[in-house]
Amino acid sequence: MSEKNSTKEDNIVKKTSKQASDLVNKSADTANDIVKSVSGEGGLVGKAADASTDFIKNVSKTGNKVVGKSVDTASNVIKGASKKVFGKKKDKE
Repeated sequence: MSEKNSTKEDNIVKKTSKQASDLVNKSADTANDIVKSVSGEGGLVGKAADASTDFIKNVSKTGNKVVGKSVDTASNVIKGASKKVFGKKKDKE
């Protein structure tokens, strides 16, 4: 795998992870809005729904960061290994 293809695949994985995280966040917001419209904004149920939504969004954000860091780490390992294997060899004089 060339470095260019590796970078392209890294971006696809990161982009997909971000899109999944965004979908989770939007779904949590929508569910929260529905709960609040039924139960009322200021009540205990509304506050519990807000707390749950915040928790879900934070877990999603953390997961997205972990995926990004894992992809970066894997990419650096692949780049380092490919440079060692396919890099220019120095002539011994």
